Amino acid sequence: MDRATDNLSTTSSSSDTNPDTPRACSPSSSSSFSSSSSSASSAVHRALHLIQSDDPDLKLEAAREIRRLTKTSQRCRRQLAQAVQPLVLMLRSPDSDHESALLALLNLAVKDEKNKIKIVEAGALEPIISFLQSPDLNLQEYAAAALLTLSASSVNKPFISASGAIPLLVEILRYGSQQAKFDAVMALSNLSTHPDNLSIILGTNPIPSIVDLLIFCKKSSKTAEKCASLIESLVGFDEGRIVLTSEEGGVLAVVEVLENGSLQAREHAVGALLTMCQSDRCKYREPILREGVIPGLLELTVQGTPKSQTKARTLLQLLRDSPYPRSDLQPDTLENIVCNIISQIDGDEQSGKAKKMLAEMVQVSMEQSLRHLQQRALVCTPADLPIASVTSEVSSK
Repeated sequence: MDRATDNLSTTSSSSDTNPDTPRACSPSSSSSFSSSSSSASSAVHRALHLIQSDDPDLKLEAAREIRRLTKTSQRCRRQLAQAVQPLVLMLRSPDSDHESALLALLNLAVKDEKNKIKIVEAGALEPIISFLQSPDLNLQEYAAAALLTLSASSVNKPFISASGAIPLLVEILRYGSQQAKFDAVMALSNLSTHPDNLSIILGTNPIPSIVDLLIFCKKSSKTAEKCASLIESLVGFDEGRIVLTSEEGGVLAVVEVLENGSLQAREHAVGALLTMCQSDRCKYREPILREGVIPGLLELTVQGTPKSQTKARTLLQLLRDSPYPRSDLQPDTLENIVCNIISQIDGDEQSGKAKKMLAEMVQVSMEQSLRHLQQRALVCTPADLPIASVTSEVSSK
């Protein structure tokens, strides 16, 4: 994921041309486009000239202009790639405006893989990482946003971790501003996909801080999705599972994402709980059941992604009284599995909610089956048989 900046607001990179714009245009609009293109090209050349100047004021002016030009234009990001090296030199100079240089580099890196790699190769990591420890909270935020953007490149991930960024990102996760925390957890999520980085992240004990952020943030947000993704990866280690269950509200936070998160976040949440239960069912079954996970799991079996549905059904099987297959008299239907779990849940409220969810799940399943039958009936209808006569026999909801 990239992080674009304009007062650190996330923006989507727009293309230079609008695909909905008709190809044919009037002479006046064609002239206007040509003038605009010429003006942008002139601004690019001027910025490249100024950034090479020995005058600090002219360099600052160039950095601000580069930031403006690259805010939304992918073409300008490509044309201004030559500015990367002098901007990195500004980061390293104690007398330069670090903020302007960093924001210009950040915009150059957004949605541009080549620039991401070029920025790291130019030596930007050392000053950026030092900014994570700056008493200037704005500079901390910009540094976290820069690492988020640069870590989106698979080429950069091992270099970022080797530079010592991971422990500092976890420190930001503990003590940084709210925006810096959001960017730090997403940067850590990006870095966690590199095989060697996950054990480094685990060694910094990030789970308590991830749980705190997960409790605070909106469960349907991108931040919650990245938190759930990290937790799913970290509970693959025994140490990660122990810390999550011992952290107050840890398992509950994951269950809440399972209930209210985005589709992808819910997939990560059920994956984390399934990993825990599969690793040691006797140890983790009760802590998971205690947080009222059944209603969310029932909903996932019907409305989740294909992976979520499979994982939810598997977890439901593990959460029942016995994980072993039943006899033919009590087949392993989802209803039987859930009824078995419900009978062991303490508290009328949780049990009642689970039973209600089971009834709703069965209703939705019946409606889906009915729609499937309708579709099959329509496909199998002879050409000379009026479709209305078939659809009237299978009522539609």
